[in-house]
Amino acid sequence: MLDFRTETFLTVCQTMNYTAAAKQLNITQPAVSQHIHFLEEHYNTSLFIYRNKQLFLTHYGEILRKHLLTMKNDEKAVREELKSTYYGIETLSIGVTMTIGEYAIVDKLADFLMRHPEINIHLHYGNTAQLLNLLDNGQISMAIVEGNYPKENYAYKKYSTEDYIAVCAASHNFIIDTPHTISDLACERLLIREEGSGTRNILEQNLIAHGLRISDFIHYTQVENMHTIIGLLKKDCGISFLYKIAVENELKSGILKEISLDDFKMQHDLDIIWEKHSIYTDKYLSICADLCKTS
Repeated sequence: MLDFRTETFLTVCQTMNYTAAAKQLNITQPAVSQHIHFLEEHYNTSLFIYRNKQLFLTHYGEILRKHLLTMKNDEKAVREELKSTYYGIETLSIGVTMTIGEYAIVDKLADFLMRHPEINIHLHYGNTAQLLNLLDNGQISMAIVEGNYPKENYAYKKYSTEDYIAVCAASHNFIIDTPHTISDLACERLLIREEGSGTRNILEQNLIAHGLRISDFIHYTQVENMHTIIGLLKKDCGISFLYKIAVENELKSGILKEISLDDFKMQHDLDIIWEKHSIYTDKYLSICADLCKTS
């Protein structure tokens, strides 16, 4: 069911506070309590629990939250589809990470648009964490993400598999003459993306596997833009870890070079994701197959 009470429930899930939810919805706090009580009676289960005076979702509350969000976002998609059908134009909102948007989608998207001139595309940029938030809130239909994400919460299809490498300027002089391991690079300046970035997340997980953290690098520079990181690499301002597709031209021209390490050889999947259990799953699978076609 979707009505004003489910909207109250989803708002409480966001705020985890009845009073804050009431203020956001412009209703009274007792009304919020009544709405939640109605849903608990309707579904015959407890949705929230207090621990140490702090509100938490129960396991059943979390299940309901996921399904209601999907229903709410599907309803929004249905309204958009009906509107599009009336005008004979379909609109598709896709989120992409910075790396994917700048280096991995242009050719495939161009081919897709040539095959489907009737479709309008809204392409949204953000890091992986931002895109997951947009998807959860129904602001985009699909996302192409890198890095790690809770796969159990989403339906997904592999978009591509990419090499993830360590890289620096071709003329770079290492502090440790010839680095062989990741730990040998800890004395170098690390050029890194912001928290929430898939590119950063992959590095963080790999460092943990080697008993290291970002903080183990003596110097680092955090940048929210891949172009800037590549520009700094060209200026020999440090080393970085990123997808090879982002620096293929620079590697081929000899401006940058891959740092060969004995303990760092990896590939990672880029995935197209959408809401699990969406009524549009078949449609999204068809779009995935079409978008991934090679011309």
